[in-house]
Amino acid sequence: MAADKPHYHGHRQRLRDRFVKSGLAGFADHEVVELLLTLAIPRSDVKEPAKALIARFGNLRGILDASLDDLRAVPGIGSVTPVALHIIKAAATLYLQQSSEGQDSLADPSRLASLWRMRIGSLPNETFEVAYLDSAYRLLRDGIERLEEGTIDRAAVYPRRVIEAALRRGAFGVLLAHNHPNGAVAPSEHDKLLTRAIVLAAETVSLRVIDHLIVSADASFSFREAGLL
Repeated sequence: MAADKPHYHGHRQRLRDRFVKSGLAGFADHEVVELLLTLAIPRSDVKEPAKALIARFGNLRGILDASLDDLRAVPGIGSVTPVALHIIKAAATLYLQQSSEGQDSLADPSRLASLWRMRIGSLPNETFEVAYLDSAYRLLRDGIERLEEGTIDRAAVYPRRVIEAALRRGAFGVLLAHNHPNGAVAPSEHDKLLTRAIVLAAETVSLRVIDHLIVSADASFSFREAGLL
């Protein structure tokens, strides 16, 4: 006689059936995490690890933003699952970027603010990225580039490098973004000086600086909306 299947097999199948029927509607937070864990942990019960992740990091976003070391410290997670969770976040971020490429005008930079909050908002070091736009303010293919990654409070950015990168891409305009790891998105004096320097350098080659966004995991600041650009 064949051995009975472990009790969690039926639970996994019920979770998947619910998702196929109605997406994540009605799922508790830990059930969403359980569903993800079933993709990486095929042969054990994932309910308790899912609840442990929620208890440690608060919600799904906190889990996906957590470092590999912090994830591995949670009982029952192991060493492979943290990598799988990072892949899931990276894939979601790439989806958002590709959804913006070649689509509607991004003259309103707030449309990319959520993308940058996901990409760099929770990083522990200050990171500077640039989006390259065409003359219709649409994001070019593979149109976001990370130019610098620095320390907890500074990334060394050179205006010439920004301009050279934009010219190589054949961009009409650029949208600048960087994160503040401390969570406060108000611009520093250095941020203001850097933005002015990039704008002046861009004007010499008829390149438009659409905006400069500062992001954290929860908030964003627009130089243009604040009248600083």
